[in-house]
Amino acid sequence: MKQTTRKAGRSTVVRLFSQLGGQRVRLTVVAVSIVIYVGLSIYNPMYSAQVIDHLWQSIQAAWNNNTPFSITWTNMGRELTQLSVQYFFTWIFYYLQSYLMANVAETLNLNLRNQIARKLNRLPLRFFDQNKAGEILSRVTSDLDKIAEVLQTGLLKMLVAIGTVIGSLIVMFYYSVSLTCIFLVFMLASMWITRIVARKNLRCAVERQETIGELTGIVEEYYNGRDVIKAYNHEQESETQVAAAAEKNRAANQKADFLTNCVNPLIRLLTRLAHVVIAIIAGRAMLAGSMTVGVVQAFFQYINQTAEPLTEASFMLNSLQSALASARRTFELLDDEEEIPDPVHPARLEHAKGKIAFSHVSFGYNPGQLLMQDISFEAQPGQKIAVVGSTGAGKTTLVNLLMRFYEVNAGKITLDGVNAAEMPRAGLRENFGMVLQDTWLFSGTVAENIAYGRPDATREEIMAAARAAKVDYFIRTMPQGYDTLLDNEAANLSAGQRQLLTIARVFLCDPPVVILDEATSSVDTRTELEIGKAMKQLMHGRTSFVIAHRLSTIRDADTILFMEHGNIIEQGNHQQLLEKKGAYAALYYSQFE
Repeated sequence: MKQTTRKAGRSTVVRLFSQLGGQRVRLTVVAVSIVIYVGLSIYNPMYSAQVIDHLWQSIQAAWNNNTPFSITWTNMGRELTQLSVQYFFTWIFYYLQSYLMANVAETLNLNLRNQIARKLNRLPLRFFDQNKAGEILSRVTSDLDKIAEVLQTGLLKMLVAIGTVIGSLIVMFYYSVSLTCIFLVFMLASMWITRIVARKNLRCAVERQETIGELTGIVEEYYNGRDVIKAYNHEQESETQVAAAAEKNRAANQKADFLTNCVNPLIRLLTRLAHVVIAIIAGRAMLAGSMTVGVVQAFFQYINQTAEPLTEASFMLNSLQSALASARRTFELLDDEEEIPDPVHPARLEHAKGKIAFSHVSFGYNPGQLLMQDISFEAQPGQKIAVVGSTGAGKTTLVNLLMRFYEVNAGKITLDGVNAAEMPRAGLRENFGMVLQDTWLFSGTVAENIAYGRPDATREEIMAAARAAKVDYFIRTMPQGYDTLLDNEAANLSAGQRQLLTIARVFLCDPPVVILDEATSSVDTRTELEIGKAMKQLMHGRTSFVIAHRLSTIRDADTILFMEHGNIIEQGNHQQLLEKKGAYAALYYSQFE
């Protein structure tokens, strides 16, 4: 189990850094800056030892000769200036690497977000059925932010720390082997503690990101269903579930944060003890004349340069572990199974007439559990096909297969004799106009929402579509008419008004095939009658699929498909099905008793 986790971690690291391939120039400059910065950080204490020893000797000479001490260009001025210039360039290269690394991290963040955006467009509907929107959102936001944050701080500190620690230890051994060995004993104890904590922290980091996704998903779900929650007096239950998810996230955060932060005080205590022991021994060495003041102060600078990164190693490692967990979740999303790609040489269909045929189609959301078996029917151009049945009978699934939102397990669906599976999805779907039971409007003007399927439409065409959908008068009563901005899911519009706007969207596209999934379910009876008249004119010469629960609205359909448990058990026109006295007749008469 541990070996599998390590392999997964290594593969995640390799894949994450492969994403940085397009930023080689910036990374090269960062690497050069790190090398120069580390070199200066190691050389500065050595040079300061010489400067302080020279300064101490000058002060002693002035004291012994009873002459005033002064600093001139030749007496310490040149050395102090050089030391100041070195410190200045140390700051310059630290600033340069920090700036460029922030650029690299945010560019990586942007690239991953773009990959996820493209990925979401290639994922089948099955993925969205199985995952909450909030969980997906957490991967696009908090996970990627965690990766960028750690690359900017944790990784950069780690690289600088490795170079600084190695260089500092070499110089420390040069100055005093015994003092360096004493220091290493304390630091090895610190590293052992860090290793134990880092091993446990990865599991905690994964758990923390998962609980964030779960909490985000619940909050997003309850926000969208706030009206239903209030209507059924479930405020207390929803608060309890949100509180439970928040408590779970708090516990995971507390555990991860404790492991991240608790080790630092202990390591700092060990470092301070090392300082005390080394200070006593170094003091005796100075009294014995085996070490100078400058060397001792330089040695303590190296101790700080070495001990501080080792002290922060636990924090840096834990941060990198969190980024690793976030990267793993991100790559899991990017690796999820996609839709079947479009054919290399797709079939093209220009100016479709609208002949639809299902030929021995079978489908199941899970391959071993078929929902539909051996479905066959035809719709001639211009015909109105009604799909009826009880809830869960498979009506919406039928039209989803028509739009290739799902792939069939067997059989084929054709448009004007062309197999839909052999067409590019975009080319297939541009022949359909769809109005769903659940309306969707985006933030933008009324005109932009109507023209969503035809962004190049003129204002006159948009207004004509609105008039056809019986929504033009309502739009004109709005503050800015067609230029009125809709936001917050058009919450200021009624459900019927939102539905009318989506119907106008289909009018404007003017496709050869129209799909209406309970399109008039949210409008009043009078508006439904007006839309019905306009829809008859729109559907003249076009194939239309109408999913309806109210059978009175589809009596004029050319073919009625009655579905039950995913299969078509009856088909024919209204009069034929009534004469059969079967399931359709029973449902029809039950609505008018």
